[in-house]
Amino acid sequence: MLTEINSDTDMDKVLIIDDNPGIISALELLLSLHRIETLSALTPPAGLQLLREHRDISLVIQDMNFTADTTSGEEGRELFFAIRDIEPDLPVILLTAWTQLEMAVELVKAGAADYIGKPWDDHKLVATVKNLLELNELQEQQRHARQQALQARQQLRQQFDLQGIVYRSGAMQKLLEMTTQVARSDVPVLITGPNGAGKEKIADIVQANSPLRNGPYIKVNVGALPEDLMEAELFGAEPGAYTGAGNRARQGRFEAADGGTLFLDEIGELSASGQVKLLRVLQTGEFQRLGSSQTRKVKVRVVSATNSDLPQQIAAGEFRQDLFYRLNVIELKLPPLCDRPEDILPLARCFLGVELGTDKRLSPQAQNALMHYRWPGNVRELQNTMQRASVLSQSGTIDEETLALPVQENTGKKVDINFEPSRELLEQTLASCNGVISQTARELGLSRQALYRRLDKYGIPY
Repeated sequence: MLTEINSDTDMDKVLIIDDNPGIISALELLLSLHRIETLSALTPPAGLQLLREHRDISLVIQDMNFTADTTSGEEGRELFFAIRDIEPDLPVILLTAWTQLEMAVELVKAGAADYIGKPWDDHKLVATVKNLLELNELQEQQRHARQQALQARQQLRQQFDLQGIVYRSGAMQKLLEMTTQVARSDVPVLITGPNGAGKEKIADIVQANSPLRNGPYIKVNVGALPEDLMEAELFGAEPGAYTGAGNRARQGRFEAADGGTLFLDEIGELSASGQVKLLRVLQTGEFQRLGSSQTRKVKVRVVSATNSDLPQQIAAGEFRQDLFYRLNVIELKLPPLCDRPEDILPLARCFLGVELGTDKRLSPQAQNALMHYRWPGNVRELQNTMQRASVLSQSGTIDEETLALPVQENTGKKVDINFEPSRELLEQTLASCNGVISQTARELGLSRQALYRRLDKYGIPY
């Protein structure tokens, strides 16, 4: 017997598999009163065939026995896992008599959504069905959102040179979309963000996708230059222009970058006189070497970066406001790593696999510790942590103790060694694995059934 009632494209669809026509009719009538469409089958093979043919089924209600005088529930067990093979994430409700209660509990542990005893309470059954349908719809929306995010990342990588940057967060996606858009113009760009967050990598992406990408690309860490040599480094110097200058003229970084891009890191450290000269270059393209009255002209795109609060420096009289406006035509704000936790594990795995060339893995406890740490040193600190852990680890798996993360003041203690994955770790690992349950379970060191139980415990869509 195969039946389909209440066809409506806007209604949820439930598959009922039971060998008793009376039970099927009762369930069909009950669910139709709540605008829930049903498909039904009297045998497991017929039910599985319907499941293959109708990809829009949102939930299955199945019996545990289909052969006369059989009460073991083994047939229901086989049907449940057959459903799992076809639709691993589809919620399943088990209809059971008290004699199959132990089997039903076992299947709930294996991932079944719920079990309901016969005879059932109509209100409870309808409430359970509605709750699962709502959850399934939310999970589908989550899967769709993850798929869209994955496609957006892939499209961006195909269209632009992202310099191998590793990310998964929506915050970084938005930043990179803006970065690649800005790169095509020649206006000055100011990259702001904390130390170690990856400002130089963003500058590299700007240069790699700009019309000047084939020209010179000169990088200067302004904060590392001695104050008395800063102007000479940036603008050049004539022989004898300063103590130790020697007898040869010195070409500055602006001249070296003519026709290309100049990246000025830690721009907030530039001296007052250097700020005046930089402002003139940005306005006119003209400057003078130290010790020379000859005006030189260059065409250089300036990309600058700072971890300083430039408006605060302006208020304190330490940075020129007019220079700030020249540098800040476009501002790219790079968030700290703690504000984009989705990027932590992909970056950690990248540092282990790609940069260090190892096949070492992170234990679930180590992953949990990485996710709970605040990363004041941002990506640079994470990279150093992975390098240290790779060297110190004596096995193929890096555990939490090998990470040796500092105790942080806001917690006062490290993550408990008795590992139980947190909601944050479950959500992050599921997202980093693009919603693939088997891969997520493997990364967390769990069985699929154990992962399903934890996802259900926290109400995490999958």
